Amino acid sequence: MELGKVKHEYGSGPAEIPHAPADHEVLHSMRKKLGIRGPLKSDADLVALVEERLPVATISALMEHGILEKEIYSVIVPRRTLQHRRARKEALSREESDRAVRVARLAALTEKIFGDSKEGMLWLRTSKKRFHGRTPVDMMATETGSRLVEEALYQIDEGMAA
Repeated sequence: MELGKVKHEYGSGPAEIPHAPADHEVLHSMRKKLGIRGPLKSDADLVALVEERLPVATISALMEHGILEKEIYSVIVPRRTLQHRRARKEALSREESDRAVRVARLAALTEKIFGDSKEGMLWLRTSKKRFHGRTPVDMMATETGSRLVEEALYQIDEGMAA
């Protein structure tokens, strides 16, 4: 399937997924963090990657870019499941792929906003009052929590107190 296209359920041909404006700097950083060789031009490309399921090698790429093993196991995929996937040479599930993209997106966004991956990762790993003492990484375990982290990051970027 071509990236950015899905089959329209009721029509005869593929329908174009609307391309939301995406920050190309963030997409480029996500591509590296996920170990993706091809270009990422929009969020529609990310949807296609998740639907096709990311390879297990994505986990190694995330770890090479600063994501800790314990964060992988708590947010993306449990240790035993990952061991089974590696032994069977299976791809990540759609849900695991989606969580990997979520982690890569927020790591790339913090890197862009803080101007440095180490500073960004430090922010992600430091507990926040607004999250009731939880860290942004802890919040990333759910989609809703991830949206709150993203909201906090955009507030920081816009100069609001976060």
